[in-house]
Amino acid sequence: MIAKLAWRNIWFKPLNTLLSVILLASSVAIITVLILLQKQFEEKFSSNIDGVDLVLGAQGSPMQLILSSVYHIDNPTGNISYDSAKVWMNHPFIEKAIPLAFGDNYRGFKIVGTNSDYLDKYKAKIAKGKMFEKNFEVVIGSEIATKLNLKVGDSFFGSHGDAAEGEVHEDFKYIITGIAAPTGSVIDNLILCTIPSVWQMHGSHEEENPAHGEEGHIHEEGEHVHTEACNHEHDHDHEHHEDMTLDEPNMEITAVLLKFRNKMGIVMWPRIIAQNTKMQAASPAIEVNRIFSLFGVGLTALQYLAYAIMLISGISIFIALYNRLKERKYEFALMRINGASRTQLLSLIMMESLILCFVGFVFGTIFGRFALQFISNTAEDDFKMAFNPFELVWDKEMALFLATMIVGIIAALIPAIKAYKLNISKTLANA
Repeated sequence: MIAKLAWRNIWFKPLNTLLSVILLASSVAIITVLILLQKQFEEKFSSNIDGVDLVLGAQGSPMQLILSSVYHIDNPTGNISYDSAKVWMNHPFIEKAIPLAFGDNYRGFKIVGTNSDYLDKYKAKIAKGKMFEKNFEVVIGSEIATKLNLKVGDSFFGSHGDAAEGEVHEDFKYIITGIAAPTGSVIDNLILCTIPSVWQMHGSHEEENPAHGEEGHIHEEGEHVHTEACNHEHDHDHEHHEDMTLDEPNMEITAVLLKFRNKMGIVMWPRIIAQNTKMQAASPAIEVNRIFSLFGVGLTALQYLAYAIMLISGISIFIALYNRLKERKYEFALMRINGASRTQLLSLIMMESLILCFVGFVFGTIFGRFALQFISNTAEDDFKMAFNPFELVWDKEMALFLATMIVGIIAALIPAIKAYKLNISKTLANA
């Protein structure tokens, strides 16, 4: 009965109620986004560096090297000699070395030259088709297959650089031989091929390819075909172009992901490599911690803003209840005469405030998840990183719920006490 009466009372002045709910929902939405964003951001960044102790690459910014080679969200610092890199890749300290070669993209999705160890690092299985074996055979990530509606057997031309509008390489078609299962990692948004494919593409793209001079064999960037003729054409290309191999001299790669047997190398190698080569060895753990510290500053500032808005919403609820108490004191006096106790009046005021806070929390949680979905769509387009708006972080979200309810209790405390102490005879005498 008290809850029903409280619900009707809070909508007696809908504009005041809406203002309080909107302020509270805004603060809850911001905090909800921050809770989910921080958790998932840290999880995604941490999971992608699993099994990578150092990244070997060209000299420059260590953070840029990590972002480009591990997360594929920045430009590389440059290229390094594959022959020089092999000296360190074959060192007894090294358990596993995964070379990477960049250079092209297809409709904004990066084409990465590597080997099967790269898929193993992310525990990525081939869901459809098979692993690439020959040059210009590719395995694509699950997100690419879904977004671009690509299938095993389809083919496409790559574009130079990272921009989807780059120069189209029409010398060779990439043939999709496999689609990787979803992993939730960067590999879902990558196109993987052999390293010699990258070398051969950039070593011969300026030469005219007679195999592609026939009508119907040239496709604009962004198109793909799925016919048996594509495979025949792919075979025909190789009659005119001898495949390059990893044994080619004087070739370059972009970076190498290193995993050590002896952890002393993690400490020693960055200094040794910097002093003795034209390369650098950057630690993903160190650079990711720097990112988290920078990211944390922004999150903390937004959290302060959200709590300030929550405080303002609490003040708004307090003012609304206090002003309405003056208007309703005769109503409360009549309720007392008709049998309502002091405790019931106190409970009524508290219930009104808690209902307002509960409604604000529910709408704030919903709006926060819509906002995270928008952020996820933007991040996926720009950084190939998606967030799950439907994940529940029970401990932090329950703490947020309790904080919201406490704001409601504090806001209603003074009006509720005044209602509790209401002097019936004096109030009715002054009516």
